[in-house]
Amino acid sequence: MSGMIESGRFRVAPGSRPRLADQDSLIAPFYASRGDYRRQLQRHVKALSRLQRVHYAANAHALLVIFQAMDAAGKDGAIAHVMSGLNPQGCEVTSFKHPTESELTRDFLWRAATKLPERGRIGVFNRSYYEEVLIVRVHPELLLSEGVPGREAGAADVWRDRYRSICDFEAHLTRNGTKIVKIFLHLSKDEQRRRFLSRIDEPEKNWKFSMADIEERRFWDSYMEAYEACLDATSTAGAPWFIVPADDKPNARLIVSQIVLDALRELHPQFPKTSKARRAELDTVRAALLAETRGT
Repeated sequence: MSGMIESGRFRVAPGSRPRLADQDSLIAPFYASRGDYRRQLQRHVKALSRLQRVHYAANAHALLVIFQAMDAAGKDGAIAHVMSGLNPQGCEVTSFKHPTESELTRDFLWRAATKLPERGRIGVFNRSYYEEVLIVRVHPELLLSEGVPGREAGAADVWRDRYRSICDFEAHLTRNGTKIVKIFLHLSKDEQRRRFLSRIDEPEKNWKFSMADIEERRFWDSYMEAYEACLDATSTAGAPWFIVPADDKPNARLIVSQIVLDALRELHPQFPKTSKARRAELDTVRAALLAETRGT
């Protein structure tokens, strides 16, 4: 059944460690039919486009939207559909792959810091610095390649310190005008299996499938534990996490679009007010242009 989407329903309250096994990955749809889904999404996209125009003109805040999820959860599709109506001039999507050798010689937040959105812009991170407390936690041997001094791979204080660094980093950004929204697309293991099979069975999807995806699937329980710890430690009032049920792709996209729309509205963007001096300048230019018309 269709209905209004309350984005707060999916917000992770600070200090409440969620158990993902108790979180639904499939809920009643907010759309009545495929046509209804398309109409709702189009309304959201149009509203986002209008708000982005004001946000860009206001040049007062930045919006950073972070997506994290297991493989095949639909990050790419959600970003493509929800952000489809935005002006590329004011929106940038960054996909974070495995760190390069150069990036590994720097602190784990550095490469993300270089991709942060400017005021007036919207930045979208497809994966992010959170990989450093997710995949690196599941595979602590990766920590050795980072050369962090005085650390043993898998030591508990590594993750505690990284959570603290992340929260401090995000608090700093928030204080300086960047609103942060973090979205975890919650996919069930059964649905991931179905999507992997689809990628194998449909030739046009073969390119999406990697044997590494199957290898990581073996660590599903470890990833769920890592996500639970991460969501608990880093969902704050200023930079909240949202757990979005992702087994139904259209439903997930509607929820995501509502979350992003609400976040942009909370910034209360306004077109810049014209000062008296600027108004006088514009009136002078207007009079000159009209004079040109009369002279022809």
